[in-house]
Amino acid sequence: MPIASRSFSRGTAAARRDEPQTIAELISRLEGIQAGDHWIVSCYLKLEPRDRTRGKYLIKLKNRVKDQIEWLETIGLERQQRETVIRDLKRVQDYVSIPGNLPAGRGIALFASEPIGLFEAIPLPAVFRARLAVARTPLIRELAALDDEFGLVVCVVYDRTGARFFKITAFDVEELPGLVAEPVTRSGRFRGDVTVARPGPAVAAAGEHNFNQRIRSEKHRHYANIAQRLFEITRNLPLRGIVLGAIGTEAAAVRPHLHPYLDRMVMGTARLNPGTVTPAEVREAVLEVRRQAERTWEREHVEALREGLGTGWAVNGVEETLRALSRGQVRTLLVDAEAAVRGWRCGESGRLTVVERNCRGEGEPQPVPDVIDDAIEEALRQRCQVDVVEDSEVRREIDGLAALLRFR
Repeated sequence: MPIASRSFSRGTAAARRDEPQTIAELISRLEGIQAGDHWIVSCYLKLEPRDRTRGKYLIKLKNRVKDQIEWLETIGLERQQRETVIRDLKRVQDYVSIPGNLPAGRGIALFASEPIGLFEAIPLPAVFRARLAVARTPLIRELAALDDEFGLVVCVVYDRTGARFFKITAFDVEELPGLVAEPVTRSGRFRGDVTVARPGPAVAAAGEHNFNQRIRSEKHRHYANIAQRLFEITRNLPLRGIVLGAIGTEAAAVRPHLHPYLDRMVMGTARLNPGTVTPAEVREAVLEVRRQAERTWEREHVEALREGLGTGWAVNGVEETLRALSRGQVRTLLVDAEAAVRGWRCGESGRLTVVERNCRGEGEPQPVPDVIDDAIEEALRQRCQVDVVEDSEVRREIDGLAALLRFR
């Protein structure tokens, strides 16, 4: 899955385009960074259409930069180190302030450290939420988890003459062998029997009925063949979902022909023309369908939260969720997309808390600018599912953080 990142060398003002790399190669390179006593800025930005409107993503970033600078004041960094980190924060902010630097996708990850000559900008199909951190190592767990989180999706785009199949992952789209329909009756309105100058009404009606029935039968045979091809694909690929694409209302026409197992995998439909659609357009359509499906998943998770709170299989609230996370209990972490809570990390145990005195006996408490962001990173380390809830109605059910549990 080759992707193109942009890297700045030390002291350069313009980006150079690296050779395409797989995400695994990029992660390996970032993992191998030896920062020593230096600090690394890690930034994840959501670039959904609503985030780009009036530069909302930039406003969020500026607020997080301000919080990080205030945090740097509290941890007692030497002046030179603090100024170096602030320059890195400004480099990140300046880079995304230029529209031409933003990828076409819905997210971007940036890593910067001036002393070691690091500046990496990686386009992403999505991110959990806008995050900014300053640490001794780059925060790469979201990169590593993204492929698994996105999974593998197949999109079929069809009309009555054929079908095209696309395999979409977090970083790639590939067209699979297509399907050509059996010879079809010429479409159009029924015009009667051309060998009869003036057919009677009964003859014309019967002819029109047979004509329409023939077209209907051909369509259904074609849709059944598409469903069979999808079934064959699922036998060879570990699919996460299916997207159906066609012009107008035909996008859902294949669904009644799907095996119940496949029907449960349908994420949604998209308006796509099989004759002209490009792989990039298919990928964008799948991302939009997936975004809409995420709203459904959010509601399902919050419903599970309500049930779990009554049975002890869920917790709600920042401190309660952080405690469950420290015990390894969390199966699914639910995050209010707009929440931000300052807190502490216990020096010896590494546990996150919103109350400083809770670190008593666990080492010197270290201030944390936003425990919500750190909780996401910890959940990814534990391989938990992370669901950042964005729907304003659903978010009201979550008190900053909540979790569905693996054990009580």
